[in-house]
Amino acid sequence: MTPSARKRTTPLAAIVLAAGKGTRMKSSRAKVLHPICGRPLAYYPVKRALDLGASPVVVVVGHQAAQVEAALRAVLPDAPLRFALQEQQLGTAHAVLSAKKALRGFEGSVLICSGDTPLLTEETLASVVDARDKAKAGLAFATMTLENPTGYGRVVHSEDGKLALIVEEKDATPEERKIQEVNAGLYCADAAFLWKTLSKVGKENAQGEFYLTDVVALAAKGPGAVSARVSPVEAAGVNDQEELSLAGRALTRRIAQRLMRGGVTLEDPERFLCDEGVEVGPDTVIETGVRLRGATRVGRGCALGQGSILTDTVLADGVTVRPYCVMEQAEVRPAAIVGPFARLRPGADVGEGAHVGNFVELKKTRLGKGSKANHLTYLGDATIGDGVNVGCGTVTCNYDGEQKHPTVIGDGVFVGSDSILVAPIEIGEGAYVAAGSTLTESVPAGALALGRARQVNKEGWVERLQAARKARTRKRA
Repeated sequence: MTPSARKRTTPLAAIVLAAGKGTRMKSSRAKVLHPICGRPLAYYPVKRALDLGASPVVVVVGHQAAQVEAALRAVLPDAPLRFALQEQQLGTAHAVLSAKKALRGFEGSVLICSGDTPLLTEETLASVVDARDKAKAGLAFATMTLENPTGYGRVVHSEDGKLALIVEEKDATPEERKIQEVNAGLYCADAAFLWKTLSKVGKENAQGEFYLTDVVALAAKGPGAVSARVSPVEAAGVNDQEELSLAGRALTRRIAQRLMRGGVTLEDPERFLCDEGVEVGPDTVIETGVRLRGATRVGRGCALGQGSILTDTVLADGVTVRPYCVMEQAEVRPAAIVGPFARLRPGADVGEGAHVGNFVELKKTRLGKGSKANHLTYLGDATIGDGVNVGCGTVTCNYDGEQKHPTVIGDGVFVGSDSILVAPIEIGEGAYVAAGSTLTESVPAGALALGRARQVNKEGWVERLQAARKARTRKRA
């Protein structure tokens, strides 16, 4: 919570405008649903408003309304969210007015921002709220200065220097278009003033829309309007795929800075991808090209090798992930080593000090403390005890075409290379499985299991085969 939120004496609500289609995205998906750092675009202004203490936050939806609501509720399940439908997109003032019913009875400040501004920070939102509180004005809004203000509403001052109005570009005179101070699309208004004033907004303008910016002129003539300068980088909206990519890179850089300030070593922050909300402990070293997704948690003193991708995965302290591993919904316990080129699928649980080597795949499998599966192995639906050695090429045959079956391997078992374990099967504690065995029955503790066919050597077989081939060739000729 920011100092602003702690000191505030009046309630704060927020409205996030997320009804548009976003035609410049050239996509069938609504703009605010496009993912950025693991979250939908609209998540970011909503989350920053929540962090500031806004309650409730009303999201105005329109295009793909049901999908937008479902996506935001999924990533913010416990947040005080409300949704308001703008059936027709008739302008920004009309969009805000659509939220009136959802805020019925609310008295206090209402923060208004756009759903396509992922780089807004809590501090920037607070600066606009604080500006209104300090001035006791009806409205505060954010402005920024641009060398090229094309496309933005210009902030016009009266002769005495006071705020007068915002003029949208299509309605601006040539002289007004030279103004470099522009509207950043972020507002804070007194609720009573807002609803009363929105009813006075008309659509006598070049686009025939109800402009929210018209409220500025009405506030300037009444309870007062004040402005707060903000960073153009933060206030920039995402309108196309290129801007989405640039915003994602900027967000990732912020995440990287936070991690480095917390003691994480990033070999190359510019070639590191990380979702919002991922946690990494100090003294962890992350090599180039690593991607951390979803609810991933990485402990202290870990090493993450180049090109590895972790999704919703938990690494305990001291874990080594060698290059090019892929993990999803897995858990790796302290001091374990994974990779290179290993795959941990959902339900994989690698025990303390265990080793999972190159081209080994685990699915819904627990590998016990100190156990090793170092080469070219598939272990699925298996429970493997402590101190087990799983030889190269071992496969648990867990699927019979209709259902999955478990494999249970006790502590201290040695499984020889190229063994096929046909589930359901249990191998008792301390047993040995001879290399090259195919086992279909359980093995008692301490036993040696051999599942090989008897070897037969046919001497002279190759010579006879070659003679037969030559005879066939002569016959065809």
